[in-house]
Amino acid sequence: MKKIVLLIALLLSNILLIAQRYDISGFEGKNLRTGYPYSIISPEETIEALQDYDVKYYHLDLEATNTSTFIKGNTEIGVVSVVTSLNSFVVELIDELTVDSVLTGSTLLSFIHSSDLITVNMGSTVPAGEFFRVKIFYHGTVPEEGFFSGMTSDTDTDWGNSVTWTLSEPFNAKDWFPCKQDLKDKADSVMIDITVPDNLMAGSNGRLVNTVSVEGGKTRYEWRSYYPTDYYLISISVADYQDYSIYAHPAGLDDSILIQNFIYDNTAYLEQNKELINEAATLIELFSDLYSLYPFANEKYGHCVAPMGGGMEHQTMTTLDNFSFYLVAHEMGHQWFGDNVTCATWQDIWINEGFASYTEYLAYQNLVSQDYADNWMDSAHEWAMGMPDGSVYIPLNEATSINRIFSNALSYKKGAALIHMIRFELDNDSLFFSILQEFQKQFTDSVATGDDFRGVLENVSGSDFSWFFDQWYYGKGFPLFDIEWSSDGDTVFIRSTITSSSTGTPFFNASVEYKLNCEGGDTTIRVFQDQNIQTFNIYVPHNVTSLEVDPDNWILNQVSSISYIPDYKEYALKNIKVFPNPFSANLNVIFLDNSGHREISLLDISGKELIKTVTEQSELVIDGSLLPPGLYFLRIRENNNSFVKKIIKF
Repeated sequence: MKKIVLLIALLLSNILLIAQRYDISGFEGKNLRTGYPYSIISPEETIEALQDYDVKYYHLDLEATNTSTFIKGNTEIGVVSVVTSLNSFVVELIDELTVDSVLTGSTLLSFIHSSDLITVNMGSTVPAGEFFRVKIFYHGTVPEEGFFSGMTSDTDTDWGNSVTWTLSEPFNAKDWFPCKQDLKDKADSVMIDITVPDNLMAGSNGRLVNTVSVEGGKTRYEWRSYYPTDYYLISISVADYQDYSIYAHPAGLDDSILIQNFIYDNTAYLEQNKELINEAATLIELFSDLYSLYPFANEKYGHCVAPMGGGMEHQTMTTLDNFSFYLVAHEMGHQWFGDNVTCATWQDIWINEGFASYTEYLAYQNLVSQDYADNWMDSAHEWAMGMPDGSVYIPLNEATSINRIFSNALSYKKGAALIHMIRFELDNDSLFFSILQEFQKQFTDSVATGDDFRGVLENVSGSDFSWFFDQWYYGKGFPLFDIEWSSDGDTVFIRSTITSSSTGTPFFNASVEYKLNCEGGDTTIRVFQDQNIQTFNIYVPHNVTSLEVDPDNWILNQVSSISYIPDYKEYALKNIKVFPNPFSANLNVIFLDNSGHREISLLDISGKELIKTVTEQSELVIDGSLLPPGLYFLRIRENNNSFVKKIIKF
């Protein structure tokens, strides 16, 4: 009963997570800004212009409140020219916001604001390698368009608190501040000043370095982060908050890590959530041990509460609507996978979501129980198998679809299952976690693709994983197992046939475990199957009563059938394919198992040996073109056993 309850809890948590973070049903027909390739929304020369500079910093200085998405202020962008002569500066901002002026220093610059782009005439040529800054003053109301809006204002129906928050992933940072939405161009630092009414607080990235009283009964919250930050990880959240801060103490760190929680200023809220919030310290200590030290330890980790229906891993300051264990673990896992190391393209969202999802599994495994972790993986497999023709990697033509990027079945659950299978293939947890740590080390403060991770995996392990990524990352679907087995004395014979849920990947190589349930005690054996149909002969000194495929659920798979064949000779014959039968000329013989030396004879009806050959090959062609039509017998001898099959020549 306990396991059933746990499984129900897991299923509910997954359903909630989908409804909260990933379900964008009902968006159809709305004018979503889904970040279409620039070639669709602007001329080719404008596309190139966005690549003419490298972002060094963003400095946002905005006024906001908790009851609307109206904002006003300015954003200063510090950049370095990367072209020989830069005459215009192009940055993204939605047309619904009004640009008041653009300056460099104290000099006003002319500009055009159209098609969600601001094109600024620099007035003079900026040579390659030269640093310059542009300050853009603007105001307006950010359109609210559901979960993936750049900015949203809403009231928490449970607690009555009104909150305004941002969520820029994947293409909506331009909804609320001028930016360059390029995953590969992380800003070296981010400075965010948010002025709000005195009764409110404003949370954001990095350290809160100052709070300043401002005329009109307002306070400016000044946040600073000096870690490289991708555009979509910048955030603000405004509400009637209180600061409940705690500290984590990861092993090997002399100092502590601040965990700063901006929660509703309500005594009951803290009382109800305090235990869950405190769990964040344990999680950050665990992940620092498994993945490497929390990557932003010099600043903080934190949470801003908002009625958003899920969570978003804003760098150093996650925005979320509750402190459920799995949600906090998932978003915190992103600080390593997604924030410190960010996917280099949206096609490689697995770097973010697959690993953050697997972080949930690791949290359950290490801090709750293996049973709970197993139930989590069972649920993940169910989700993934609901998309039997899907791949983890996102094809280019689908990489602007929010539905596809944030597919729970593929990017999240199948992505996590893929990592679990890598762990299984390595069969060495110390090696597995050292690979994750090396990946963090090599790509810290940067971006990476799935192939980048494969490179680290192969270099550290010394093994080739190209076949694995061809099947599981770029490939589609999952394997289906049909098992036939028999036994003869102390030997168990397993014939495994693998087909696929998708024609896109017709075959999966696989390390597979079989649990043999024996009268003298159960045993688990491990084999590697590299053929569609393969036979394994296994020594077992006890009577085997039944078997299970992948008993610990390491592999994303479906077992279609398990059949016991009581007659070993009949079973052995199933491992020999003889065709065509009847035959007219050549007779083909294929051996489906891995045995070696065989003696093959063709006999007439009287038992006279007409043709004899010895082979260790898996395929044999017998020339029967000179034989008269009639009935014949094919005799095969191997391992002191003899099998006979009836054939007909016409």
